Amino acid sequence: MSQQLQQLASKKCKACNDKSGKLSDADVQTTLHRLPGWSLNEEAIVKTFGFKNYYETMAFVNAVAWIANREDHHPDLTVSYNKCDVRYSTHSVGGLSENDFICAAKVEMLYL
Repeated sequence: MSQQLQQLASKKCKACNDKSGKLSDADVQTTLHRLPGWSLNEEAIVKTFGFKNYYETMAFVNAVAWIANREDHHPDLTVSYNKCDVRYSTHSVGGLSENDFICAAKVEMLYL
């Protein structure tokens, strides 16, 4: 696990109520490199996590929900038998904020 990932995961989300919280394209690319396996898809960062069975998938989903509640920043999840797609974006800024990367790092730490 990289130190950059740990540093990102140790941060807390902050309220984003206007466009000032939107990251520049350069900041998005720089921060995205700190998240293994995550990719940029339009105005969101996404990753598919694979599991052995439905039970493991749902345990992961519940852990992601706990993080989302604690950080007050919620991803879009697509859940199937043995995988979960996680998608983060910040609707209030119309793109990506640091909160998306903080939460993605926390989710990544679950899976390691």
